[in-house]
Amino acid sequence: MSSKPRTRREFLKSAPLLVPLVPTSHRGRFRLFTQTEVEYSSRAIELVGRSLVIDMLSPLTLDFDKGGMWLRNPDTFTAEDLERYQSSGIRVFHIAVGIGGPDVHALALEYFGGWNSFLANHPGALLRIDSTTDFDRLKLPRSHEVGVLLGLQNSSHFRRVDDVDKFHGLGQRVSQLTYNSRNLLGNGSTERSDGGLSDFGVAVVERMNEVGMAVDVSHSGDQTTLDAFEVTKKPALLTHGNCRALANHPRCKTDEAIRKMAATGGVMGITGVRMFVKTEEPTTVEHVLDHFDHVRDLVGIEHLGIGSDIDLDGYDDMPAELNRSLRAGYKGTYAFRDKIDIDALAHPKRVFDLTEGLIRRGYGDRDIELVLGGNFERVLAEIWNA
Repeated sequence: MSSKPRTRREFLKSAPLLVPLVPTSHRGRFRLFTQTEVEYSSRAIELVGRSLVIDMLSPLTLDFDKGGMWLRNPDTFTAEDLERYQSSGIRVFHIAVGIGGPDVHALALEYFGGWNSFLANHPGALLRIDSTTDFDRLKLPRSHEVGVLLGLQNSSHFRRVDDVDKFHGLGQRVSQLTYNSRNLLGNGSTERSDGGLSDFGVAVVERMNEVGMAVDVSHSGDQTTLDAFEVTKKPALLTHGNCRALANHPRCKTDEAIRKMAATGGVMGITGVRMFVKTEEPTTVEHVLDHFDHVRDLVGIEHLGIGSDIDLDGYDDMPAELNRSLRAGYKGTYAFRDKIDIDALAHPKRVFDLTEGLIRRGYGDRDIELVLGGNFERVLAEIWNA
C-alpha cells in the first residue's frame, strides 16, 4: 500500500465515504455516508464509536478471486480498500472460511501462510489479533488499525492432536470443529445422522483448551454441539448462528444448545443470513432482532454478540458465477432463496443499522456495548488465557 496510514480522526475528516458529522434537518440525527441519505442517531453513532466492535464471522471479501489476488500480491489491497473497513465501524473481523478435501492440511498451511504474509505487508493498517493486548492496542486514542482474527470453519486440518499447537503457532485463534458434513472429529449440521464427538474430537477440544484456541460449533450437528459443550473446560462459542425456535433450519441452534453454550460461559453471534432468520417471506431486520431478543431472554445479555456471516457487501453482491458455485456446494436442506441477505444488514454501514435496531428494541447503552463486542472480547480473553 503506497499511502501512509492515517489516524481515525484524520480519516473521518477526509474519507470520501463519509460526510461531516453535522445535524440534518432532524434534530440529533446525522448523515454519515455520501452514498446514502440514511441518517443515524447521535446515540447510535456514539455507541459504535466507543465500542470495540467485533464481528465474529466476517471475511474481508466474498469475492474469492479478489481475495486470492490480495494474498498473492498484497500491494493490490489499496488505501481505498482499507478505508471501507475503517469506516464500517467494525474494528475486528473474524475472517474464517471453510476448507476441506483430501489436501486440507496443506491448504490450511497455505491459507495461514498467505494471510500472515498479507498482514505483514500492511503494518500500521491491519493487525493480526493474537491476544487481548491486541484488543488494547486497537482501543488506543489514535488507533486506526483494522483487527483481523484468524480462524477456520472446519478442523479437518488437524490430522493429529499436535497439529493444534502447530496452527496456534501460525496465528489460528478460533477453530470450528466441523463444517456441515462429517469429519474425524464429529458431525456437521446437514449430516443425516449425528453420533457426536469422536474420541479424536474430544482430544482435539482438550488440546484447544490447553493452548488457548476457541472452540466453535456454529455448523456442527446437534449432538456434536452438545458433546463439545460437555467436554470443554473453557467457554465455547457459536460465532455465527441463530435460534431454531424462530427458524427451523439445521444450521440454527436449539434452546437446549443455547443454554448449554451459556453454561460454559460462551457467547453466540447472531447472523442476518436470510434462511437462518426466518423460513418464509417477508424476512426483515426486525426478524433478525427477534433472534437477539430470544437469546437475551433465554440466557442473558452476557452471551450475545454479532456474527454476520458476510463480508461488507453480502452474498447477493458476489460475482454471479461465484454465487452460483457457492449455492451448488450445499445440500437442498440449506433452503437457499432468491436472496441470501437482508438488505438492511448487508452493506458496509450495517453495524450502525443494527445498533439503531437494538435501540428501537429498548436495549440500554451498556447492553448494546456488550453485544457490539464487549461479550466476545471478554470470552476470548478467558479462552486465550491458556
